[in-house]
Amino acid sequence: MLPLIYTYLVLSSALHLADATPTKSIFILAGQSNMSGRGGVVNLTWDGYIPRQASSNPTILRLSSKLTWVVAAEPLHKDIDTAKVCGVGPGMSFANSLLRKDPSIGVVALVPCAIGGTNISEWVRGGELYKQMIRRTKAAVNEGGIIRGLLWYQGESDTLNIEDAQAYKSRLHRFFLDVRADLHLPLLPIVQVALASISGPYTNMVREAQLGLKLVNLRTVDAMGLSMQQPENLHLTTPAQVSLGKMLTNAFMRIGHRKS
Repeated sequence: MLPLIYTYLVLSSALHLADATPTKSIFILAGQSNMSGRGGVVNLTWDGYIPRQASSNPTILRLSSKLTWVVAAEPLHKDIDTAKVCGVGPGMSFANSLLRKDPSIGVVALVPCAIGGTNISEWVRGGELYKQMIRRTKAAVNEGGIIRGLLWYQGESDTLNIEDAQAYKSRLHRFFLDVRADLHLPLLPIVQVALASISGPYTNMVREAQLGLKLVNLRTVDAMGLSMQQPENLHLTTPAQVSLGKMLTNAFMRIGHRKS
């Protein structure tokens, strides 16, 4: 029989290691192509360039399409937004920036859900995109971790006709409330992005809806003025995605995530 003091030391060491295991801080990445990431994609080919600010880090994980955690690397949405070529998005820059500003956040665990070209009506509760996002998020929590926030960048597809643009604010409001309700997180921090591109004739109407929406623990960062890929003038460049990631971090931290 092992001496009691030895048994005590072994158990104490095990408990210490368990307590030292970093918590997964889970962030949902949802929306359309600029969240999915098209930085560096030209003529349907990604140039493969990954800036230092978007580089891999053992403390940044990504939930794969198979619902397993893997070390995150660009393109984050390569097995999610499979109909298009993916490049650099804001997620890795966000995660690296957040870890620099608050190392105590633990492991940053990203849940990519964005699909290019999607209208907000396709994200309605009960729709396939919505169900997949909720399913993936709940799977992420089942593996251990705490949902810290939703990062949302969408709206270009709603600038093309007047009906979608007029309905955008109410649809967006309902979407955010539904996500919070279905995740049982009424104060879930949300950071959304106001459009950077002039996509359709009703872009200003959608931007006004985004900038004018008010909810507790919601922050909006304005991407207008960030550099766009040419000649399309629709998707953010790789440097712009890096800048956006840092903007998302600053906005999230202003919410006061430790109180959420």
